[in-house]
Amino acid sequence: MKISTGEKAFYTINNIVLFIVSLTCLLPLIYIVATSFSSGAAIDAGKVYLWPVQFTTAAYKVLVVSTDLFKYFWNSVVVTVVGTALSMVFTILCAYPLAKKKLFARKKITFLIVFTMLFSGGLIPTFLLVKSLGLMNSYWSIWLTTLISPYNMLLMKSFFENISEELEEAARIDGCSEWRILLQMYLPLSKAVIATLCLFYGVTYWNMFLKVLMYINDSKGYTLPVLIQQMVFQLEQIKLGSSTDLSAVSGSGEVISESVKSAGVVVLILPMLAVYPFLQKYFVKGVMLGSVKG
Repeated sequence: MKISTGEKAFYTINNIVLFIVSLTCLLPLIYIVATSFSSGAAIDAGKVYLWPVQFTTAAYKVLVVSTDLFKYFWNSVVVTVVGTALSMVFTILCAYPLAKKKLFARKKITFLIVFTMLFSGGLIPTFLLVKSLGLMNSYWSIWLTTLISPYNMLLMKSFFENISEELEEAARIDGCSEWRILLQMYLPLSKAVIATLCLFYGVTYWNMFLKVLMYINDSKGYTLPVLIQQMVFQLEQIKLGSSTDLSAVSGSGEVISESVKSAGVVVLILPMLAVYPFLQKYFVKGVMLGSVKG
């Protein structure tokens, strides 16, 4: 199929615009990485742009020595892995029956779920409920209050609705139960949307900040986002940029607060960047197929 001159011009302009938009998203990340590996003198002089100047890992040494980084990292992993698993299980269990046209009051139940996307109980009532249930200082306060995302559930529901009814009827004729149909027929056909929703939930739990700060009283249970926030606040308060203590901790020259904050941000986003390439091939397919019927 031949492409006309107008179409070629459109695709060229479109690609240029998308490339520029992509750069606006990528350049801040590159700058943060460059800052985290640059010396304090180079940052103060404004020499750091897209490449480290006077390369050093001193900021990461400060981050590891002055904070219990690995403990916070492990807490984030636990919250993310367990939370994503629980959310996926309950999202699937909610979406599967709602995808069945024969379900009683199906549309009304779906409407009530969609209604929560516009109106919720509020921050204070939710906090009081969590406290009255005795879930304070427990990760269950995070997992239960983030258990099901209505948007993700609707994506899963729409994907299930696109699966051929003839396959299900054939499975029933062979004597399959509802559980067997779900586990052995629906889920294997839904790898794309499952991978996509795992990514959505994983990013949500990994970046969880407010709920951890609200419900977890013991600092030993804090996660990486809370650590980074506290570190940024402390650095601003005590003016570490002019402190000689940082140099003593790092053991390699001057380190300023900007490089330490950038190192913390890099540590925070690196795991998600490492996971995303493995799920990227499912991402677009899962969202598109799951939103066909809305």
